[in-house]
Amino acid sequence: MRHLAGRRAVVAALGDLARHGLNIGTSGNVSLRVADGLLVSPSGVAAERLRAGDVVELDGAGAVREGRLKPSSEWRFHRDILARRDDAHAVVHVHSPHATALACLHRPIPAFHYLVALAGGRDIRVADYATFGTQQLSDHVLAALEGRRACLMANHGLLAVGPDLPGAVALAREVENLAHQYLLALQTGAEPVLLSEAQMAEVRAGIDTYGPGSQG
Repeated sequence: MRHLAGRRAVVAALGDLARHGLNIGTSGNVSLRVADGLLVSPSGVAAERLRAGDVVELDGAGAVREGRLKPSSEWRFHRDILARRDDAHAVVHVHSPHATALACLHRPIPAFHYLVALAGGRDIRVADYATFGTQQLSDHVLAALEGRRACLMANHGLLAVGPDLPGAVALAREVENLAHQYLLALQTGAEPVLLSEAQMAEVRAGIDTYGPGSQG
């Protein structure tokens, strides 16, 4: 079996996402860059049943290179992100409750908290809606990720990229936490006070000193 370590990393990532409540059942999917292609989680397999041999290897065009199961229906945006983003070596997609609630409202996460900068900018955008698994959805996701490491997906969920799967998982968890905090703030009936562009730029300048998951 090729890329055994990478396959195990995919299994571990999906398990981590499920344990932290970011995915339920067979929802969500993850991918990892490998030589001339990618590993992607299969369609319709829950995290607790996933094994390394179930992970599907695709070539750069999206054709199955190795795997007995069908790849995730969302393989297109995994392929396209990894092909176009040199900084992205892993992609995590989840249907976490708070981020998905904002996505269903088509409401971006603004600079209400400095850790929004972990996603690469002063807000976390919402990608336009398209049917799951389509090229149109992939195109919308790529646009929303321009200059960003995470985005919401309208009426769908959350996506995060990282230098590896632990990094992408950590960012997805951070964005879900920010979405929860933002929704709590909105429940007061007031709009949160937003940080300025200059304040967020200062945060982004120092973000590499701690990275996703920091308690800084």
